[in-house]
Amino acid sequence: MRKAQIIDGKAIAENLRAMVAREVAALTSAHGLVPGLAVILVGDDPASRVYVSNKIRQTREAGMNSLEFRLPAETDETTLLAKIAELNADPAVHGILVQIPLPDHIDEATIVAAIDPAKDVDGLHVTNAGLLATGGTGLVPCTPTGCVLLIRHVLGADLSGQEAVIIGRSQLVGRPIAQLLLNENCTVTVAHSRSRDLPEICRRADILVVAVGRPEMVRGDWVKPGATVIDVGINRIPAPEKGEGKTRLVGDVAYEDAAAVAGAITPVPGGVGPMTVACLLRATVIAACRQNGIAIPDF
Repeated sequence: MRKAQIIDGKAIAENLRAMVAREVAALTSAHGLVPGLAVILVGDDPASRVYVSNKIRQTREAGMNSLEFRLPAETDETTLLAKIAELNADPAVHGILVQIPLPDHIDEATIVAAIDPAKDVDGLHVTNAGLLATGGTGLVPCTPTGCVLLIRHVLGADLSGQEAVIIGRSQLVGRPIAQLLLNENCTVTVAHSRSRDLPEICRRADILVVAVGRPEMVRGDWVKPGATVIDVGINRIPAPEKGEGKTRLVGDVAYEDAAAVAGAITPVPGGVGPMTVACLLRATVIAACRQNGIAIPDF
Protein backbone atom coordinates (compact mmCIF):
# COMPACT_ATOMS: atom_id res chain seq x y z
CA MET A 1 0.00 0.00 0.00
CA ARG A 2 1.28 3.45 -0.93
CA LYS A 3 2.10 5.65 2.05
CA ALA A 4 2.15 9.42 2.17
CA GLN A 5 5.33 11.44 2.47
CA ILE A 6 5.87 12.19 6.16
CA ILE A 7 6.40 15.92 6.64
CA ASP A 8 9.22 16.03 9.18
CA GLY A 9 8.39 19.17 11.13
CA LYS A 10 11.21 18.51 13.57
CA ALA A 11 13.86 18.58 10.83
CA ILE A 12 12.30 21.56 9.04
CA ALA A 13 12.08 23.49 12.33
CA GLU A 14 15.72 22.67 13.08
CA ASN A 15 16.72 24.12 9.73
CA LEU A 16 14.64 27.25 10.37
CA ARG A 17 16.23 27.72 13.80
CA ALA A 18 19.67 27.47 12.19
CA MET A 19 18.66 30.17 9.68
CA VAL A 20 17.41 32.34 12.55
CA ALA A 21 20.70 31.89 14.42
CA ARG A 22 22.67 32.97 11.32
CA GLU A 23 20.50 36.06 10.92
CA VAL A 24 20.87 36.93 14.61
CA ALA A 25 24.65 36.67 14.28
CA ALA A 26 24.55 38.89 11.18
CA LEU A 27 22.36 41.50 12.93
CA THR A 28 24.68 41.55 15.93
CA SER A 29 27.79 41.87 13.75
CA ALA A 30 26.47 44.47 11.32
CA HIS A 31 24.22 46.55 13.58
CA GLY A 32 25.07 45.65 17.18
CA LEU A 33 21.46 44.45 17.50
CA VAL A 34 20.60 41.42 19.61
CA PRO A 35 16.89 40.53 19.31
CA GLY A 36 15.25 40.17 22.71
CA LEU A 37 12.21 38.06 23.61
CA ALA A 38 10.37 38.47 26.90
CA VAL A 39 8.13 35.62 28.07
CA ILE A 40 5.68 36.03 30.95
CA LEU A 41 4.25 33.00 32.73
CA VAL A 42 1.54 33.55 35.34
CA GLY A 43 0.91 30.57 37.60
CA ASP A 44 2.33 27.07 37.57
CA ASP A 45 0.47 25.18 34.83
CA PRO A 46 2.69 22.12 34.07
CA ALA A 47 2.20 22.22 30.28
CA SER A 48 2.87 25.96 30.20
CA ARG A 49 6.06 25.48 32.22
CA VAL A 50 7.34 23.01 29.62
CA TYR A 51 6.41 25.28 26.70
CA VAL A 52 8.07 28.30 28.32
CA SER A 53 11.23 26.34 29.13
CA ASN A 54 11.48 25.19 25.50
CA LYS A 55 11.00 28.74 24.22
CA ILE A 56 13.64 30.14 26.56
CA ARG A 57 16.18 27.42 25.70
CA GLN A 58 15.72 27.79 21.95
CA THR A 59 15.81 31.60 22.14
CA ARG A 60 19.20 31.45 23.86
CA GLU A 61 20.49 28.77 21.49
CA ALA A 62 19.70 31.13 18.59
CA GLY A 63 21.88 33.83 20.16
CA MET A 64 19.01 36.08 21.25
CA ASN A 65 18.37 37.66 24.60
CA SER A 66 15.77 35.79 26.62
CA LEU A 67 13.93 37.47 29.48
CA GLU A 68 11.72 35.30 31.66
CA PHE A 69 9.14 36.54 34.14
CA ARG A 70 7.43 33.91 36.28
CA LEU A 71 4.62 35.44 38.31
CA PRO A 72 2.55 33.69 40.99
CA ALA A 73 -0.96 32.51 40.11
CA GLU A 74 -2.50 35.10 42.42
CA THR A 75 -0.91 37.99 40.47
CA ASP A 76 -3.63 40.54 39.74
CA GLU A 77 -4.41 41.99 36.33
CA THR A 78 -3.08 45.44 37.26
CA THR A 79 0.34 44.01 38.15
CA LEU A 80 0.52 42.05 34.92
CA LEU A 81 -0.48 45.09 32.87
CA ALA A 82 2.24 47.12 34.60
CA LYS A 83 4.85 44.51 33.65
CA ILE A 84 3.67 44.57 30.02
CA ALA A 85 3.86 48.39 29.96
CA GLU A 86 7.42 48.18 31.28
CA LEU A 87 8.41 45.73 28.53
CA ASN A 88 6.63 47.79 25.86
CA ALA A 89 8.87 50.72 26.81
CA ASP A 90 12.12 48.71 26.89
CA PRO A 91 14.03 49.12 23.57
CA ALA A 92 16.02 45.95 24.28
CA VAL A 93 12.79 43.91 24.20
CA HIS A 94 11.58 43.30 20.64
CA GLY A 95 9.05 40.56 21.31
CA ILE A 96 6.61 39.98 24.17
CA LEU A 97 4.76 36.73 24.75
CA VAL A 98 2.30 36.13 27.59
CA GLN A 99 1.81 32.41 27.98
CA ILE A 100 -1.81 31.30 27.64
CA PRO A 101 -3.89 30.12 29.50
CA LEU A 102 -3.96 32.74 32.21
CA PRO A 103 -5.61 32.30 35.62
CA ASP A 104 -9.38 32.78 35.54
CA HIS A 105 -9.31 36.15 37.30
CA ILE A 106 -7.26 37.73 34.47
CA ASP A 107 -8.96 38.66 31.21
CA GLU A 108 -6.87 37.34 28.31
CA ALA A 109 -8.29 39.83 25.79
CA THR A 110 -7.31 42.75 28.02
CA ILE A 111 -3.77 41.42 28.35
CA VAL A 112 -3.31 40.80 24.62
CA ALA A 113 -4.64 44.28 23.86
CA ALA A 114 -2.03 45.81 26.19
CA ILE A 115 0.95 44.43 24.25
CA ASP A 116 2.53 46.83 21.75
CA PRO A 117 1.44 45.42 18.35
CA ALA A 118 5.00 45.87 17.08
CA LYS A 119 6.17 43.48 19.83
CA ASP A 120 3.21 41.08 19.68
CA VAL A 121 5.14 38.05 18.39
CA ASP A 122 2.09 35.83 19.01
CA GLY A 123 0.24 37.90 16.38
CA LEU A 124 -2.95 38.03 18.45
CA HIS A 125 -3.38 41.79 18.91
CA VAL A 126 -6.40 43.13 17.02
CA THR A 127 -4.08 45.42 15.04
CA ASN A 128 -2.05 42.49 13.75
CA ALA A 129 -5.19 40.45 13.08
CA GLY A 130 -6.62 43.38 11.12
CA LEU A 131 -3.43 43.83 9.11
CA LEU A 132 -3.45 40.15 8.17
CA ALA A 133 -7.14 40.28 7.21
CA THR A 134 -6.61 43.30 4.97
CA GLY A 135 -3.39 42.13 3.35
CA GLY A 136 -1.21 44.46 5.40
CA THR A 137 2.12 43.82 7.07
CA GLY A 138 2.01 42.85 10.73
CA LEU A 139 3.12 40.04 13.00
CA VAL A 140 1.39 36.72 12.29
CA PRO A 141 0.52 33.89 14.74
CA CYS A 142 3.32 31.36 14.87
CA THR A 143 1.41 28.10 14.36
CA PRO A 144 -0.31 29.24 11.13
CA THR A 145 3.02 30.57 9.85
CA GLY A 146 4.58 27.19 10.55
CA CYS A 147 1.76 25.41 8.73
CA VAL A 148 2.31 27.49 5.59
CA LEU A 149 6.06 26.83 5.70
CA LEU A 150 5.36 23.08 5.93
CA ILE A 151 2.96 23.28 2.99
CA ARG A 152 5.54 25.14 0.94
CA HIS A 153 8.11 22.48 1.82
CA VAL A 154 5.88 19.93 0.06
CA LEU A 155 4.29 21.96 -2.75
CA GLY A 156 6.88 24.67 -3.40
CA ALA A 157 6.76 28.43 -3.05
CA ASP A 158 3.87 28.98 -5.46
CA LEU A 159 0.57 27.75 -3.99
CA SER A 160 -1.60 29.60 -6.51
CA GLY A 161 -4.80 27.78 -7.45
CA GLN A 162 -4.55 25.12 -4.75
CA GLU A 163 -7.88 24.34 -3.11
CA ALA A 164 -7.44 24.57 0.65
CA VAL A 165 -9.88 23.46 3.34
CA ILE A 166 -9.33 24.49 6.95
CA ILE A 167 -11.35 22.69 9.62
CA GLY A 168 -11.57 25.06 12.57
CA ARG A 169 -12.14 28.80 12.79
CA SER A 170 -10.24 29.80 15.94
CA GLN A 171 -8.51 33.16 16.22
CA LEU A 172 -5.25 31.36 16.97
CA VAL A 173 -5.11 28.96 14.00
CA GLY A 174 -8.13 28.61 11.71
CA ARG A 175 -8.83 32.22 10.79
CA PRO A 176 -5.21 33.34 10.37
CA ILE A 177 -4.19 30.35 8.28
CA ALA A 178 -7.19 30.99 6.03
CA GLN A 179 -5.95 34.54 5.51
CA LEU A 180 -2.38 33.38 4.90
CA LEU A 181 -3.50 30.87 2.27
CA LEU A 182 -5.72 33.48 0.61
CA ASN A 183 -2.63 35.67 0.40
CA GLU A 184 -0.92 32.71 -1.31
CA ASN A 185 -3.70 32.77 -3.95
CA CYS A 186 -5.31 29.54 -2.78
CA THR A 187 -9.04 28.94 -2.99
CA VAL A 188 -9.97 28.68 0.68
CA THR A 189 -12.91 27.09 2.49
CA VAL A 190 -13.19 27.37 6.28
CA ALA A 191 -15.24 24.50 7.69
CA HIS A 192 -16.48 24.14 11.26
CA SER A 193 -18.97 22.43 13.55
CA ARG A 194 -21.96 23.85 11.66
CA SER A 195 -20.69 22.85 8.20
CA ARG A 196 -22.90 20.42 6.30
CA ASP A 197 -21.39 17.21 4.89
CA LEU A 198 -17.92 17.91 6.26
CA PRO A 199 -16.34 14.76 4.74
CA GLU A 200 -17.43 15.84 1.26
CA ILE A 201 -15.99 19.34 1.80
CA CYS A 202 -12.68 17.81 2.88
CA ARG A 203 -12.50 15.54 -0.15
CA ARG A 204 -12.21 18.64 -2.38
CA ALA A 205 -9.03 19.81 -0.69
CA ASP A 206 -5.58 19.79 -2.26
CA ILE A 207 -4.46 21.19 1.11
CA LEU A 208 -6.31 20.05 4.24
CA VAL A 209 -5.52 21.79 7.54
CA VAL A 210 -7.21 20.35 10.63
CA ALA A 211 -7.34 22.28 13.92
CA VAL A 212 -10.41 21.27 15.91
CA GLY A 213 -9.12 19.52 19.04
CA ARG A 214 -11.06 16.29 18.43
CA PRO A 215 -8.90 13.15 18.46
CA GLU A 216 -8.66 11.40 15.08
CA MET A 217 -11.85 13.01 13.79
CA VAL A 218 -10.73 13.13 10.15
CA ARG A 219 -10.68 9.66 8.61
CA GLY A 220 -8.87 8.43 5.54
CA ASP A 221 -11.99 8.50 3.37
CA TRP A 222 -12.29 12.25 4.06
CA VAL A 223 -8.98 12.87 2.29
CA LYS A 224 -8.55 13.53 -1.42
CA PRO A 225 -5.95 11.14 -2.91
CA GLY A 226 -2.60 12.92 -3.04
CA ALA A 227 -3.65 15.82 -0.77
CA THR A 228 -1.27 17.55 1.64
CA VAL A 229 -2.63 17.10 5.18
CA ILE A 230 -1.52 19.39 8.01
CA ASP A 231 -2.67 18.12 11.42
CA VAL A 232 -2.52 20.87 14.04
CA GLY A 233 -4.26 18.85 16.76
CA ILE A 234 -2.51 17.57 19.87
CA ASN A 235 -4.73 15.29 21.94
CA ARG A 236 -3.81 12.96 24.78
CA ILE A 237 -5.86 9.75 24.80
CA PRO A 238 -5.74 6.57 26.89
CA ALA A 239 -3.22 3.95 25.74
CA PRO A 240 -4.11 0.74 27.61
CA GLU A 241 -1.74 -1.19 25.33
CA LYS A 242 1.11 0.64 27.10
CA GLY A 243 -0.16 -0.25 30.55
CA GLU A 244 -2.78 0.87 33.01
CA GLY A 245 -3.16 4.65 33.19
CA LYS A 246 -0.85 5.26 30.24
CA THR A 247 -1.63 7.77 27.48
CA ARG A 248 -0.40 8.71 24.02
CA LEU A 249 -0.57 11.75 21.78
CA VAL A 250 -2.67 11.77 18.62
CA GLY A 251 -3.77 14.47 16.22
CA ASP A 252 -7.14 15.49 14.86
CA VAL A 253 -6.51 13.19 11.88
CA ALA A 254 -6.57 9.39 12.00
CA TYR A 255 -2.95 9.17 10.91
CA GLU A 256 -2.68 5.63 9.53
CA ASP A 257 -5.99 5.95 7.65
CA ALA A 258 -5.08 9.30 6.13
CA ALA A 259 -1.47 8.37 5.35
CA ALA A 260 -2.73 5.60 3.07
CA VAL A 261 -4.50 8.20 0.90
CA ALA A 262 -2.69 11.52 1.26
CA GLY A 263 0.32 12.64 -0.73
CA ALA A 264 1.97 14.13 2.34
CA ILE A 265 1.00 14.36 6.01
CA THR A 266 2.33 15.75 9.28
CA PRO A 267 2.74 13.29 12.16
CA VAL A 268 1.70 13.98 15.75
CA PRO A 269 3.97 14.57 17.53
CA GLY A 270 6.80 15.83 15.34
CA GLY A 271 4.86 17.79 12.71
CA VAL A 272 3.40 21.22 13.36
CA GLY A 273 4.48 21.44 17.02
CA PRO A 274 8.21 22.04 16.51
CA MET A 275 7.47 24.71 13.91
CA THR A 276 5.57 26.88 16.37
CA VAL A 277 8.60 27.73 18.52
CA ALA A 278 10.88 28.07 15.49
CA CYS A 279 8.41 30.57 14.00
CA LEU A 280 8.31 32.44 17.31
CA LEU A 281 12.07 32.97 17.02
CA ARG A 282 11.62 34.03 13.39
CA ALA A 283 8.90 36.52 14.41
CA THR A 284 11.18 38.02 17.08
CA VAL A 285 13.90 38.67 14.50
CA ILE A 286 11.34 40.23 12.14
CA ALA A 287 10.04 42.45 14.95
CA ALA A 288 13.57 43.52 15.90
CA CYS A 289 14.37 44.45 12.29
CA ARG A 290 11.16 46.46 11.85
CA GLN A 291 11.65 48.34 15.09
CA ASN A 292 15.16 49.34 14.01
CA GLY A 293 14.51 50.12 10.34
CA ILE A 294 16.55 47.15 9.10
CA ALA A 295 15.62 45.05 6.07
CA ILE A 296 13.87 41.82 7.05
CA PRO A 297 15.78 38.65 6.16
CA ASP A 298 14.27 36.33 3.55
CA PHE A 299 13.58 33.25 5.62
